[in-house]
Amino acid sequence: MRQAPARAVLAAAACLSGALSLGSPASAAAFDHSAFDALLRKHVAVGMVDYDAFKGPDFKAYLASLDKADPAKLDDKERLAWWINVYNAYTIELINKHDERDSIRSINKSLGFIKGYGPWKEQLVKAEGKVYHLDNVEHDIIRKQWNEPRIHFALVCAAMGCPPLRSEAYTGVLLEDQLQDQAVEFLVRTPGKNRVDVKTGTVYGSPIYVKYYREDFGGTKDKDWTPAALAALGKYLASFHPAGAEKQLLLSGKFKLVETNYDWTLNRQAKAKKK
Repeated sequence: MRQAPARAVLAAAACLSGALSLGSPASAAAFDHSAFDALLRKHVAVGMVDYDAFKGPDFKAYLASLDKADPAKLDDKERLAWWINVYNAYTIELINKHDERDSIRSINKSLGFIKGYGPWKEQLVKAEGKVYHLDNVEHDIIRKQWNEPRIHFALVCAAMGCPPLRSEAYTGVLLEDQLQDQAVEFLVRTPGKNRVDVKTGTVYGSPIYVKYYREDFGGTKDKDWTPAALAALGKYLASFHPAGAEKQLLLSGKFKLVETNYDWTLNRQAKAKKK
């Protein structure tokens, strides 16, 4: 996965109707994510994470800095980048806290049943002097404050079915390119999760937008995709595809939408066997 998006090859995707346009920053305020950035660059490769490497003091210090921060002082793009980093960093922390190395869904689970709150509702996240769980960050803060579907390609829940974790931290100045690159990486370059089959007129899509968050992509939460909603989704997906037959099928809106499997295996780097 590219970590320094080349603007010349990143097409400007049209957001869904009403989606936030991430324009120029209103102020020069910024938060220092350099510690997290350095760890990601060193210990994340092609979306795969060396979780043990995030157990050190540098990562702990970065988490502590999030608790002391006041994101309200940041401009809109910096705040969104800040909260994305909060989610991704504390997902790593959650995995390490429970020393989980198989699947995030195994956390807070006993005898096959999830204990009361599950992994995403554990009061773990310490940010801006408050305590949250990961669902708070994603649903009550990010999705509530920003009508930006591309955040679903940036928030990584530690599973192979997720979009890949970037080997860099999100920042306000790079956010537009980072979100755009994440969308292209996930929707176009990972055929196991998303692909367009022109011959059969079928679009195979991740449950992220086909089912889990379909309302963020123009669908209805508890109903099947209507022809009109499907056409709108096709146009949205097409905005990330290069010119060609796949893009034309998406733009036509005349395709069958099939959900791909979601792999909940942990996105961890395989350790080399000792000789």
